[in-house]
Amino acid sequence: MSRSPLAARRTVLAVVGGLAAVAALAACAPQDSTGEAAATTPAATPSAATSSADACAKDALALKTAGTLTVGTDKPAFEPWFSDDDPTNGKGYESAVTYAVATKLGFSNAEVKWTVASFNSVIQPGPKPFDFAVNQFSITDERKKNIDFSTGYYDVAQAVVTVKGSKAAGAKTLADLAKVKFGAQVGTTSFKAIEEIVKPTTKTAVYNTNDDAKLALSNGQIDAIVVDLPTALFLAAVGTKDGGLDDGAVLGQLPSGTGTPEQFGLVLDKGSALTPCVSQAVDALRADGTLKKLEEQWLTSTAGAPVLS
Repeated sequence: MSRSPLAARRTVLAVVGGLAAVAALAACAPQDSTGEAAATTPAATPSAATSSADACAKDALALKTAGTLTVGTDKPAFEPWFSDDDPTNGKGYESAVTYAVATKLGFSNAEVKWTVASFNSVIQPGPKPFDFAVNQFSITDERKKNIDFSTGYYDVAQAVVTVKGSKAAGAKTLADLAKVKFGAQVGTTSFKAIEEIVKPTTKTAVYNTNDDAKLALSNGQIDAIVVDLPTALFLAAVGTKDGGLDDGAVLGQLPSGTGTPEQFGLVLDKGSALTPCVSQAVDALRADGTLKKLEEQWLTSTAGAPVLS
């Protein structure tokens, strides 16, 4: 309830004869700087849940554009996270999750606007042209210094992908991969996993995008790449004409370096007032089973991708 201190005092005076009415009004009266407003009792104080709900009401959200939820992602937008390089169609896991989050926040699909935001630009410090971004951004302490993350919407493993006839083909252990020439997208946890878990003797090649790394693998410039497991399974399942690899193969998953599952989170400006509301929406989608259902719908089963040791 929103009223001026003067209005509140007039109301209190009008009902001074009714103690119950005074107590009821005290719960809504704004605190007067001189202490004239009636003191609230613990029972009259709004609960944290109510306050959070009010702060996350659609009309209360601090948006880049009023009435519109602006979402950033890279271009091209890759399978299986998106479909047909079109984030707006609601197909692919991350597109579907985005629209589910939007619904929880009170937006219709028509009120969601997509904007192009490269992976590297999103994880850099500074204000962003979107309310949140989605593009397989792994939550890390290092990145948290520059940006906010929502709670995780997907638990992910990193996986090794190669092609038939490469030096990596047939590798079954981390030791088998030690002399392999790897490639990965710059600034990703995939690159970090190569350096910290595989520890190859040959310097890892760095590329601007996963697409560039995939092309280098196809051309024989490198022997293997590391990407998140769903992307790895997709690349191995379809040929180059459909965005995958001819004769591609997933050698296996890399073990977690910390023992804690890596998670993807939605990215927001550092200190964004939207962060708790977006996290609340993600948590609700996990709790009601929506994230699990979307995962089963859009992401390939991990069967046949053993953990390498």
